[in-house]
Amino acid sequence: MKSSMLIVAIAILIVGFSACERVSQITQPTTPQIEEPSAEIGIGVVLPLTGHLASAGELMKQGLDLALNEINAAQPSNAGFKFIIENDTSTPEGAVAAFNKLIHEDGVSVILGPASSSATEAAFPIAKENQIVAISPTAGARGLTEISDFVFRIPLTTDIVVAKGIEVTHAKLGYQRVATMYDETDVFSTDRDTALREAFTAKGVEVLTTEVFQSGDTDFSEQLSRIQALNPDAIFVSALPPEKPGILVQATELGLSVPFIVSSLTNVEVAAAGAAAEGAITFIGWLPTDNTPGNQDFVQNYSAIYGMEPNVFVAASYASVYILAEAIKNAQSTDSVSIRDALANIMDFDTVLGKFSFNANGDAVYDQKTLIVKDGTLQPFE
Repeated sequence: MKSSMLIVAIAILIVGFSACERVSQITQPTTPQIEEPSAEIGIGVVLPLTGHLASAGELMKQGLDLALNEINAAQPSNAGFKFIIENDTSTPEGAVAAFNKLIHEDGVSVILGPASSSATEAAFPIAKENQIVAISPTAGARGLTEISDFVFRIPLTTDIVVAKGIEVTHAKLGYQRVATMYDETDVFSTDRDTALREAFTAKGVEVLTTEVFQSGDTDFSEQLSRIQALNPDAIFVSALPPEKPGILVQATELGLSVPFIVSSLTNVEVAAAGAAAEGAITFIGWLPTDNTPGNQDFVQNYSAIYGMEPNVFVAASYASVYILAEAIKNAQSTDSVSIRDALANIMDFDTVLGKFSFNANGDAVYDQKTLIVKDGTLQPFE
C-alpha cells in the first residue's frame, strides 16, 4: 500500500537526522531554539477555530488530525510529525498574527493554512518575506500563489472550477438569463462571482442582476425578492459555509423554484438547509463515493471516529498532509527551500482527491465534478 511505503520512507528520513541537524533544519537560522532533541518534525497549522468559520475550521482540523495519526502510527517511538496549531479567529489579521508566531517563535519551516482566501491573501506575504512554505488546504481565489513561489494550495482555483462547471450545467440546463449573489466581504466569493460573469460573457448568457451581502448576514429576503421579480433561468450563489443554508431556505420560502448553483456546497450545508437544498447544484472536487486511491478507507475511518461522513473540506485537509509528507520524503530534508522544490515537482500523486499535481504556479491540478443534491445527498450531476 502506497501510504505504508510513504510512512516507512518518512520514518527512515526522520531517524536519519541527528538531533543537531534536525533542530537546524526545522527552524530558521535567524530564530535559534533551545529544546530537547526530538525526532518529531514540527508543522505549523493555521485554522479558524473560533469566529465566523469555526465550524469549517473544526472539520478541517479533523481531516488534518486523521492523516497525521495515520502517518505517525507506524513510526518509531517519538518519531513522526507534530502539529503546532494556531487559531486565526476567522480573520485576516488573526492569520497574519498566527503566521508570525509560528515562524518567529516556533521556528517552523512549513505551515498548513490558512483556510479562507481572505486570510490566505493576508498571510501568504508573511511566508514570502520569511521564505517559509505555506499550503492552504481550501483557499480557492485566483492569484494567491502568485504572491510567492513558497506558497501552494490544494483546491482548484475559481476560474478552473467555474469554467468547467458552466460548460457542464449550461449544456444541460440551457440557461440564458441568470442572477448572481455574492459575499462582498470575502475574497473567494468576490473572485468567484467575477469568474462566473466572465464565463457567462463567453457563453452569451445575460446577467440580469448581481446582488451582494456580507459575512454574518442572516436575512437575504430583499436580495432574493429583487432576483425573483426578474424571473431568471438560474441563480448563482458565491458564499462562505455559514451563509449558504439561509439563502437556500429563504429562497424556498419565497417560492423560488429555478436552479440554484452554489459555491462549494457540502453535506454539512445540505443537512442544515434540509429540503430547501434539494436540487441545488455545486462544482466541487470530491465525493465520499469516489473510487480514488484510499478514499473508501478514509471515509470509513473518519466516519467511525467522528460519527458522520467527511465533506470536501475534510478531504482536502486530509490530502494536504499526505501531499506534504510526500514532499518531505522526496526532499530528504525539512529545509523550506528543499520542501518547496519537492512540492513543485509533485506530479500525479495518488490522493483521495485523485491523481494530484501542482502546476507551475503552485496551484492544484486534478479532476473536478459537478454535483446535485438528490434525496438529501450530493450526487453526480447527470
